[in-house]
Amino acid sequence: MIKWLERIQLTIGVLFLVTFFVTIIIQVMTRFTGVSAIWTEEVATYSFIWSVFMGAAVMLNRREHFQFDFLLKKLKGKGKNSLYLINDVILLAFSFAIFYYGIQAVQNFWAYEWVSLEYMKMGYVWISVPIMGATMFIYTLAHILRNVKNFNTREVAE
Repeated sequence: MIKWLERIQLTIGVLFLVTFFVTIIIQVMTRFTGVSAIWTEEVATYSFIWSVFMGAAVMLNRREHFQFDFLLKKLKGKGKNSLYLINDVILLAFSFAIFYYGIQAVQNFWAYEWVSLEYMKMGYVWISVPIMGATMFIYTLAHILRNVKNFNTREVAE
């Protein structure tokens, strides 16, 4: 299930990144032709936000996110597994906070409208926050379960 979820999230992130790229190309082309396409700035910004948030959760799952690995490189066996477990518990709490407060943000800002595209609601942008938080929570919980299961047998996969 984790690989499936990651693949979906990565696909969504890539689609929004492509949208960002195409929108920027359109924006540059319209500036050269003198045509005003005011919607491109918002579409580019919000699609970039979606791609970053989807990519951040995938990076967390792959353990390629920002980390201080000086201590991890020094430790072996149970010490290293314990540090991973502590790190994952902190990430679990952080992910839950992102999810919880992301839902509140979506509820508060759902009805706000985009400046250039009035029929688009800001909720469509803000919903990326709780989605990221929820998937980060799922990924971190899977890491914790794998760590606990393999705690005494071997070092946990990074």
